[in-house]
Amino acid sequence: MKPLWTPSAERIAATRLDAFRRQVNQRHGLELADYPALHAWSIEHRESFWQAIVESFDVRFHSPPRTVLDEGPQMPDARWFPGASLNFAEHLLRRRDDATAVVAIGEDGSRESLSYAELAAQVAGLQRALRDAGVGMGDRVAAFMPNTWQTLVGMLAATSLGATWSSCSPDFGTQGVIDRFGQIEPKVLIACAGYRYAGKVLDLTGKLNEILAQLPSLQELVVVPYARPEASPADYKSVARTTLWNDFYQGGGEPGFTPVPFAHPLYILYSSGTTGVPKCIVHGTGGVLLQHLKEHGLHTDLHPGDVLFYYTTCGWMMWNWLVSGLAVGARLVLYDGSPFHPGPERLVDLIDAEGINVFGTSAKYIAALEKAGASPARTHRLDSLRTMLSTGSPLAHESFDYVYRDIKADLCLSSISGGTDIVSCFALGNPTAPVWRGELQCKGLGMAVEVWDDDGKRLRSGKGELVCTRHFPSIPVGFWNDPRGEKFHDAYFATFPGIWAHGDYAEETAHGGLVIHGRSDAVLNPGGVRIGTAEIYRQVEKIDEVLESIAIGQDWQGDVRVVLFVRLREGVQLDEALQEKIRRTIRANTTPRHVPAKIIAVADIPHTLSGKIVELAVRNVVHGRPVKNTDALANPQALELYRDLAELKT
Repeated sequence: MKPLWTPSAERIAATRLDAFRRQVNQRHGLELADYPALHAWSIEHRESFWQAIVESFDVRFHSPPRTVLDEGPQMPDARWFPGASLNFAEHLLRRRDDATAVVAIGEDGSRESLSYAELAAQVAGLQRALRDAGVGMGDRVAAFMPNTWQTLVGMLAATSLGATWSSCSPDFGTQGVIDRFGQIEPKVLIACAGYRYAGKVLDLTGKLNEILAQLPSLQELVVVPYARPEASPADYKSVARTTLWNDFYQGGGEPGFTPVPFAHPLYILYSSGTTGVPKCIVHGTGGVLLQHLKEHGLHTDLHPGDVLFYYTTCGWMMWNWLVSGLAVGARLVLYDGSPFHPGPERLVDLIDAEGINVFGTSAKYIAALEKAGASPARTHRLDSLRTMLSTGSPLAHESFDYVYRDIKADLCLSSISGGTDIVSCFALGNPTAPVWRGELQCKGLGMAVEVWDDDGKRLRSGKGELVCTRHFPSIPVGFWNDPRGEKFHDAYFATFPGIWAHGDYAEETAHGGLVIHGRSDAVLNPGGVRIGTAEIYRQVEKIDEVLESIAIGQDWQGDVRVVLFVRLREGVQLDEALQEKIRRTIRANTTPRHVPAKIIAVADIPHTLSGKIVELAVRNVVHGRPVKNTDALANPQALELYRDLAELKT
């Protein structure tokens, strides 16, 4: 088997990653010849590695650290850069010139841009207003906002003051927002009055008033009219003072930056909440900054002036990852709206229009683009595009083929994997290495990633649990309202004491990369043999009649049987011939155990708000168990399609 893409020697030499390798060699008197050698050194000499990141990216401490790492007996006990103080927003606002920092594009074609100098001036003005409203270190500033420049300015202004930022997107259900913000008790809420999606304007007034009724801690409500320009403070019923965005502050001047400890809470992100009230995951300032500098600069090869795009909402950790691109001097392209309105190539159009160099999206989007028959290689120039990133779920082998065949042949396609839990990646891109079909290119620098069996032994080949065996800076500070850390410990360290168990079912490859086979808790177990759901999905996605599928294990006669639900193209019937075609395709490319005992057509498949299918929720409905938090889903009504199905009673 040959790689799908191999970087030229010239391209490798021009990468920041290769420059970093040479710098490490020179500074430490080493002869690290390639990425595997550099990765091994970054694990064995973590203090030297992370100090090299600090120096390479000119991380500015207000107070210097006493040391790099003060490690406890086992994870999660460790303190990185103890004694150091810094400010996150200061690093993202380092540039102050007239080059474009951010372009915000709406579904309706609206386009607004801010230079680096203008962005800093907007942050300075909002910072003054927030300070006057009493916001200081440790206060929570929350946003119920679409992906716009105002959301970015809000985050930078809040974190510049040492406040903690948390956001939900406007497509969240009312209870979903209350379950999140109700736990963290924000002092200030920035919210939009309405937004656009799929050609419709959605008025948020009613939803926002329901949310406000459950936020007694709120002191200040700042309303961004956005898609509802007629919005007025009188529309909102809250104990908080209510002001429109343009009346709340006046941009101008220079922002100040409050120094905070390295582990000071920067962000609060949330678990998906499909098995109960979402966990509030607290991420520290310094760990997020260092990890994102490493991932943007080295793994994504972002240079100052490069244009970075990721299709995301403010309710997904990829928004937090995206905006950190400012710290390496990149230009951000923000998009708010449906990725398929008015047509399937809406996002691809942005590549040419904005000169995007790094284009990020979900595996689901790439698969949907192929199903829609799009061939951007024939319809677009794509001259600027050099890297494509994919996450959210495993990228099917066939999607790799599609990208190189129908999008661009000379492209670094990086499937990346990590998550909200670490607001970063365990495995991701490598601009100096080949791309192999179906594989994540490499383990992240400084990340001691391995695959273990159930007994805690490392698997050099074969499938098992994805773990991280050594502490890293972006391990969360903990969970909100978990004073003894018991919930935090149970979430990640209960499976293997002192070892981070991520919950992914994975295997290592001969090329130093990884294949992710799905979530561990969704693994199927027919006859006691573990099967990753992604192994089934990638076969089903080959079948033109099927738009999407979801597989679960149903308890049946003392064992587990595989049940596959399929959403079909309009006008297609699930007859015997199509069922046989699906089974034949799965059997020919996997094993007989992967073949579903039942195949059932459904009109819809439930997803989280970030687009992930929810096997556990479907499995619970099939077995008559409650789904605790349907507000975490984009389409909770779809679950009813799986209840009390006659086909599953025989």
